[in-house]
Amino acid sequence: MAAMNIAEQILLLLAGSDAVDSLNVAEILKSDHQRVVGAIKSLQTLDNVICCEQRSVKQWELTDEGKAVLEKGSHEAAVFNAVPVHGISHAQLMKIVPNAKVGFSKAMQSGWVVIDKTCDGGPKVMRKVATIEDTVQQTLRIIQDLSANSVNDKVKTEYKKRNLLQEVVVKSLYVTKGSAFHTSIEKPETDLTPEMIASGSWKSKKFKEYNFDAMGVTPSGGHLHPLLKVRTQFRNIFLEMGFTEMPTNNYVESSFWNFDALFQPQQHPARDAHDTFFVSEPALSENFPAAYLERIKKVHSVGGYGSQGYKYDWKIEEAKKNLLRTHTTAVSARMLYMVAQEPEFHPRKYFSIDRVFRNETLDATHLAEFHQIEGVVAGYNLTLGNLMGILREFFRKLGIEKLRFKPAYNPYTEPSMEIFSYHEGLKKWVEIGNSGIFRPEMLLPMGLPDDVVVIAWGLSLERPTMILYGIDNIRELVGHKINLQMVEANPVCRLRRPEVLESCRIQEPKQHWHGRIAH
Repeated sequence: MAAMNIAEQILLLLAGSDAVDSLNVAEILKSDHQRVVGAIKSLQTLDNVICCEQRSVKQWELTDEGKAVLEKGSHEAAVFNAVPVHGISHAQLMKIVPNAKVGFSKAMQSGWVVIDKTCDGGPKVMRKVATIEDTVQQTLRIIQDLSANSVNDKVKTEYKKRNLLQEVVVKSLYVTKGSAFHTSIEKPETDLTPEMIASGSWKSKKFKEYNFDAMGVTPSGGHLHPLLKVRTQFRNIFLEMGFTEMPTNNYVESSFWNFDALFQPQQHPARDAHDTFFVSEPALSENFPAAYLERIKKVHSVGGYGSQGYKYDWKIEEAKKNLLRTHTTAVSARMLYMVAQEPEFHPRKYFSIDRVFRNETLDATHLAEFHQIEGVVAGYNLTLGNLMGILREFFRKLGIEKLRFKPAYNPYTEPSMEIFSYHEGLKKWVEIGNSGIFRPEMLLPMGLPDDVVVIAWGLSLERPTMILYGIDNIRELVGHKINLQMVEANPVCRLRRPEVLESCRIQEPKQHWHGRIAH
């Protein structure tokens, strides 16, 4: 009934003017804006009584910090009021006043206080004026009273930077008279009931016309995220190229398989807590292949297989530590070890696509957790040229043809390369992966034959997705800032794939890379 009363009042207001806005109506009727919008929508169901369109307007409103300043005064005023006539030490002032750092800076800028650095006992803050006028509090009061237009844009921008103001978009309905406008509400019936037929009241009732052209209710359903679409394309291409998918269902990995098995020294910065998420429960792993563990210890400590090793005291305690895996290469190490235990070696091609975790600083191209695409080819007589050819063919199938390779260093590959692709949105070359040839110090302790060479690469799933979908900030693709409408409306992942998909052939050169490693 209340909604009907509001609807009638809206019609009366509209009768006295050409148009009304829902925000103004809410203010005039002193009612909640959403209730007014609901009443207008109910009026829309009447035949041509009103016409309305949605409008958006930007408004300024106080943040929580701004509301606190409005109530208690600005930070600079708090600093001024805390300074007695005879002055106060700068250190003490910083302790007793909330937000003292900002307040002191603004008070100095306004010329309210001055600091004397020559006093005994440290810098001393003195009043420079006898009284002040808190213009920040006064301006916020003006904005709170919906008079933001009277405040200079420069001032509003400054207050926004200080987190005192925020600009919000307010949506409203603009209502005009329809062709059948009238101020009385007679809602047509939508159903013919047995009671109407029995009493004959249906003869005097007005029924709503049946719309045979109306669309049915769209059934709700899930939508594939762009990452899942591109992941499917990556997976299909790997399968086309004859690769076998590796099991990657263990997010928690031991330091042994994540680092030590890859010939990564225990003093390496990547093994520090600043770069890796260590697990507290369970904190340690216990079961390792005993003979393989001893070979790993030896190659780290004193060397072997043509290498001098790292010459340090390798500790099993470090290898036992559990962590959230920093790369899926740990999975590749497990698979290669299993291959090495077979009676006879056969060339293999493996791949995996799954989540990894690193303690990264978040920015436009980095996240603390992301998806890594891993490819491993184990065979005879493989070279760096084979690796570059596979990568070019792989990305050509994805529709990414602008690639560059840059020499790099990895503890477990030599030679090593970083892979870059040109991002049209960022207008720069973006690193999308790393690659190289696994070192003998990693492969031979597993038990693989001396003449087997393994080429491998790790690629990000997020960055190629950003390139393909034109997304500039990775936080708009994954995380709390993602626009769910983007997930629903993003197009099907159609890659500019060549008409002829040639298989990636591995050439057999006269000799393969293999030699002594010096440190």
